[in-house]
Amino acid sequence: MRYNFDERIERRGTSCVKWDDCPSPEVIPLWVADMDFAVAPAIQEAVRQRAAHPIYAYTVVGDDYYQAVISWFQRRHQWHINREWILYTTGVVPAMSVAIKALTMPGERVVILSPDYNCFFSSIKNNGCEVAESVLRLAEDNHFEVDWDDFEVQCADEKATVFLLCNPHNPTGRVWSREELQHMADICHRHGVHIVSDEIHCELMMPNHTFVPMGTVDANAIILNSPSKSFNTAGLQIANIICQDAATRRRLNRAININEVCDVNPFGPVAAIAAYNDSEDWIDELNQYLWGNYQTLCDFCTQYLPDWKVMPLEGTYLAWVDVSKCCDCDATLPRGERVAAYCDRILKEASVWLNPGTMYGPQSGEGYLRINLACPRSLLIEALNRLRAALSPTLGL
Repeated sequence: MRYNFDERIERRGTSCVKWDDCPSPEVIPLWVADMDFAVAPAIQEAVRQRAAHPIYAYTVVGDDYYQAVISWFQRRHQWHINREWILYTTGVVPAMSVAIKALTMPGERVVILSPDYNCFFSSIKNNGCEVAESVLRLAEDNHFEVDWDDFEVQCADEKATVFLLCNPHNPTGRVWSREELQHMADICHRHGVHIVSDEIHCELMMPNHTFVPMGTVDANAIILNSPSKSFNTAGLQIANIICQDAATRRRLNRAININEVCDVNPFGPVAAIAAYNDSEDWIDELNQYLWGNYQTLCDFCTQYLPDWKVMPLEGTYLAWVDVSKCCDCDATLPRGERVAAYCDRILKEASVWLNPGTMYGPQSGEGYLRINLACPRSLLIEALNRLRAALSPTLGL
């Protein structure tokens, strides 16, 4: 491989949330979704060149930025985007809030597929709306699938105005097929529900899976994307809202300005250009490495943590693990609190920081935890060996 994803880079002391928020220096953090890999060399060089100029003032987003975005999605995902469809902002979460503000009135309902990215819940509530959870069901092959009858019930509610989709899905790791996306779109159209699709994980694909942009299925969908998650540039804060309809785009642009997320820093655009124009081979190698980490996790759990059932990973670098056999053995705790207590025990006894599934749905996430696999394999193995030492031979609380 051309790139060294095995390199362990010291991140403590760099004011990074993932490592410097740890309760002690011994903790291995496998929680918040950023990567412990150096970003692609082309991105590093682009940022260095921009930093060499001694003034970091208000930034114009130029033609080269728009062309990089358009070219990437055309060649990578066969999705043609017109320049006028693109509105830039500081991040996908601000973009999400912009879309909800533009498309809803306080008191209306936003439909999600639960368990779901935790910021979906806060963004919906912060805009005065209600969360309408359509809970994913577990199929016989351990893949999560949409409960279509329930999804239609949620969309048919007269208060439902927006469906907020996570594509690919965080935390379950699903990559929605074109047929599934079309079914979602058909139901939403039938009931007059706007589709807003968060596609921040779209480049993180495991073998034999292909990302389908919702924009190639439904021309009316509003798409939120950014290079930040795939290229590990979240701190540089650049994202796009892609909307084909001019009237809706005007509403979105107004909400961007109302929310004061209309200005980006000097480094975000140049990093995005370098990512999309010069780092495609890096993302391809990254995906191979992440798949190797996922296989390492599966093999380890099969051998040493047999009560941990790792769900199939189709996309993202976030493993969703069923630990209900371990959590349910403590009947003294009410359901909804058991997996959080289990993760607390892991943090205390193994010094490994994992996310309890209840972060992503108080009911739908109970019995699950999420593991960030985007780290050097030696660090993942070190964390797994700590888990084995702390939890074996009995894995329950």
